[in-house]
Amino acid sequence: MTGTILFDPMIPWPILIGVAVLSVAGVVLALWRGLSGWALRGLAAFVLLAALSGPVYQIEDRAPLTDIVVMLEDESASQGLSDRNQQTAEAAETLAAAIERRDNTELRRITVPDGDGDTGTQMMQALADVLAEEPRARVAGILALTDGRTHDIDRAPGLPAPMHVLLTGRADDWDRRLIVRNAPAFAIIDEPITLTVRVEDSGAVPLVSPLATLSISVDGAEAQTVDVPIGQDFELPVTLPHGGRNVIQFSVPLADGELTDRNNSALIQMNGVRDRLRVLLVSGEPHPGGRTWRNLLKSDSSVDLVHFTILRPPEKQDGVPVDELSLIAFPTRELFLEKIDDFDLIIFDRYKRRGILPAIYLDNVTNYVADGGAVLVAAGPDFATADSIYRSPLAPILPAEPTARVIEDRYLPQVTDLGERHPVTTDLDSADVWGSWLRQVDVEPRSGHTVMTGIDDRPLLVLDRVGEGRVALLASDHAWLWSRGYEGGGPQLELLRRLAHWMMKEPELEEEALFAETKGQTMTIIRRTLSEEVGPVTVARPDGEILDLGLTEVAPGRFETTYYGPEVGLYRLTEGSREAVVGLGPAAPREFEQTIASAELFEPLIQPLRGGVFRIEDGIPSVRSVREGRPAAGRGWLGLTPRGAYETRDVTQSALLPGWLVLLLASALLVGGWLREGQR
Repeated sequence: MTGTILFDPMIPWPILIGVAVLSVAGVVLALWRGLSGWALRGLAAFVLLAALSGPVYQIEDRAPLTDIVVMLEDESASQGLSDRNQQTAEAAETLAAAIERRDNTELRRITVPDGDGDTGTQMMQALADVLAEEPRARVAGILALTDGRTHDIDRAPGLPAPMHVLLTGRADDWDRRLIVRNAPAFAIIDEPITLTVRVEDSGAVPLVSPLATLSISVDGAEAQTVDVPIGQDFELPVTLPHGGRNVIQFSVPLADGELTDRNNSALIQMNGVRDRLRVLLVSGEPHPGGRTWRNLLKSDSSVDLVHFTILRPPEKQDGVPVDELSLIAFPTRELFLEKIDDFDLIIFDRYKRRGILPAIYLDNVTNYVADGGAVLVAAGPDFATADSIYRSPLAPILPAEPTARVIEDRYLPQVTDLGERHPVTTDLDSADVWGSWLRQVDVEPRSGHTVMTGIDDRPLLVLDRVGEGRVALLASDHAWLWSRGYEGGGPQLELLRRLAHWMMKEPELEEEALFAETKGQTMTIIRRTLSEEVGPVTVARPDGEILDLGLTEVAPGRFETTYYGPEVGLYRLTEGSREAVVGLGPAAPREFEQTIASAELFEPLIQPLRGGVFRIEDGIPSVRSVREGRPAAGRGWLGLTPRGAYETRDVTQSALLPGWLVLLLASALLVGGWLREGQR
């Protein structure tokens, strides 16, 4: 029970104060005039003013509430180093037992796991959540059992009670860390890029060599090593060997006594791109399709196009002097002998033998393909004649032979069953909405894959691999009708773009490929193939464990499965003769960027309320009660501040001056004053 005097005035306080001022003025006036009853008049006014102020006596029935102690137990990945988890568990049990022995005290134990993704330890968010649920007026103290490596200290809430940090780890811990800076998302193939690598030692570092051996491996290949200085930035040139995703792994070996090797490696994933794709387009004569090819290739900013159209064939003899012609001479020797290897793709568009390109030049084109080049032949009617480019040294690399027949008839191009699986022609618009073509050169396929057909299922587009290079034959010169919207048009730009980029070996258009798309620790494994069946994918995890995963066909020629990788690191994928590597997780996990235990981040939270920092390896501190504002930590002890919170169960109020008593007193005093003054 607690009693308190309260005031509940019958009139507003300003008016009551005004009445009091007038009453005092009246008493002073009576005294100045020498009235003997001034004191009794003043007492009467005081009684009336006291009654108007409404004094009541309030009695509360209070029930004391328990104090709350919040204990945060760090269970993030960095706490798994050494014996930190064991230290945390033993300290938590000891402190919990000590707090339970205290009267009127409750304990809230909160575990703090790793944050989502790579956000690290989110201890301040956990603390804010528990303080939002509990009455802050009851919180007597906050205990944090941690290595001090929290990654959201900037979101720390205001604290209602002292905070104490019980630090895990050992004073003699030391660790080595590998850092890779300024790694771009894209880099040019076969051109060196410079990465900044740094090897850092922290903690109680023993006497070790000033150099560390750095290993570099690209796509899981054999590693190359180089010695780098410890504690200094090291500029390292790296060259990407191929287009698409390149997975580069950097690592340094585990040193004796080092805390962990989880931060001794870093995975960098960079996409290799070509600086410029150089294309040579040779048009045998002007025609509408030539402009289509030119517009397609010029619209791609990554393509350097060299285009020659033969406007003046050798048989044209009109007597015009050469020095009066405005045409540029065709630099055949320079293009087909000296600089042919500079081109990624050569397109012969309705070209026929006219003696402009000697046989030795075309033979050089054949060698160019065998060594990794690409040739696309867009055939016109001349392909079926005696002057056909097929009747040249290019014949051994062409995938189809002309039958000397040119069919002039309306037809709809069709994608074959094999074409539905090939990345050049898969997912194109349905053939029943395409416009017609009006001409096709009849050919007999000799090799390669027929992905499109025309009249009576005759081959229309044939793709082939020759040696290290690629060859494509389009047996019609009417693809341009689609770009003009003839009979509704068709996907001409997409088809020709895919065709050109497949020939230039763009990774996303490989018909036989094994790769993975990653999101966090989950990968979608994709096998693209022209076959109707594939075997299981073998996954080799970073810890050496191997497992087989079955694939499901989700689209023609595309098989997929999803796998969650439990570890950060390099995963190797194998299916038949196909191999791939993929990195899961960040380049360097945030939990292992800093591994030496330290309470430095918590100092701004601890100091204002005079909390403390204790190393668990030095012993568990005892628990005491301290008054608010006093030091809350000392040698071997930590303090909790009793809050004295309570719950009010019942409230009763009674008037101190009943109305009848006020009336009696005021009347008696006034009458007394009047009688006293009347005796004079």
